[in-house]
Amino acid sequence: MSKLNSPLFNFVVSITLFQIIASFSLSTSQSLINEISTTTTKALFIFGDSTVDPGNNNYIDTVPENKADYKPYGQNGFFEKPTGRFSDGRVIVDFIAEYAKLPLLPPFLQPSADSSNGVNFASGGAGVLAETNQGLVIDLQTQLSSFEEVRKSLAEKLGEEKAKELISEAIYFISIGSNDYMGGYLGNPKMQESYNPEQYIGMVIGNLTQAIQILYEKGARNFGFLSLSPLGCLPALRALNREASNGGCFEVASALALAHNNALSSVLTSLDHILKGFKYCHSNFYDWLQDRINNPKNYGFKEGANACCGIGPYGGIFTCGGTKKVKEYDLCDNSDEYVWWDSFHPTEKIHEQFAKALWNGPPSVVGPYNLDNLFSNIKNKLTIADVVDNPEIEEGQFHF
Repeated sequence: MSKLNSPLFNFVVSITLFQIIASFSLSTSQSLINEISTTTTKALFIFGDSTVDPGNNNYIDTVPENKADYKPYGQNGFFEKPTGRFSDGRVIVDFIAEYAKLPLLPPFLQPSADSSNGVNFASGGAGVLAETNQGLVIDLQTQLSSFEEVRKSLAEKLGEEKAKELISEAIYFISIGSNDYMGGYLGNPKMQESYNPEQYIGMVIGNLTQAIQILYEKGARNFGFLSLSPLGCLPALRALNREASNGGCFEVASALALAHNNALSSVLTSLDHILKGFKYCHSNFYDWLQDRINNPKNYGFKEGANACCGIGPYGGIFTCGGTKKVKEYDLCDNSDEYVWWDSFHPTEKIHEQFAKALWNGPPSVVGPYNLDNLFSNIKNKLTIADVVDNPEIEEGQFHF
């Protein structure tokens, strides 16, 4: 994957970003230092894939790999039964809702779901691109269409003015992209023939940026992003490359994730300057999780490479629950000791640790705002002096 670091890749991504940014009309630059407001946001809207799906896939016709409404999912006792979350318990947005003093946000497809505090549109297996697992998931474009339904419903329920205020003060949390690279590209020879890695990353980033623009045009101003993890170190992908160096991670997949994250960071920095009122919370989940994979004991874990639930090398064969073609699976005694719950997804403990970092982490960990700042509408504590004094922060970019 040396092409990902080539001048061609840098050129393609630069051109892609230029085309993306050019599609927006220039407006007054958003200053990093904002006035303090006493207004409190009270809604959270979530878009994404299995990292944040609370059970939308329970209500669609899909394959067993895209569902988690069976045991041992949800086994840690927080929920009475499996909910459809791809975890031994809660996922990151459940903790964020708790910290924001919101109730657990329902899946959009749940009958009679109350969206007055927000709602979750995420779908396990979904991608930024409609072609990713097409017909088996709720893709990002469909999730955006569902948000429009909610927006209209809120206007009818609350009145246009109050609904507009709720929409503008809400937080929009987006966690998506992994499936575009794992199944959508690496698992799709036709896509690899049609696009080189640079072109494909540009296409994913372009569509993701367009989604942000659509939400912004509908009134969204406050965003949270979960960047991609080191995909090659997921037990499922590690199992495919177990003889490789560097702990057996499948480096091609990790390189794609890293390039995606770098391109997204550049886009967000640009949008911060050209979209009036645009605020966002972002962090380097790639390095954050990589450190826990490589040094699990430093963070309260015993196992960083193997999945708690699965079979085969690293627990990387995705059999958890016994609902797939291969019925056999192993289950660890204590999932809290593991970074990975199943072949693709982390444990609740990882979700909780990262939620805390996003919620109130300092500028060295998350920025330019943390989620607490966005929910309370209080200015970020990062100042011009912090930028000057901290060599790790350059021109609005955060390096961890």
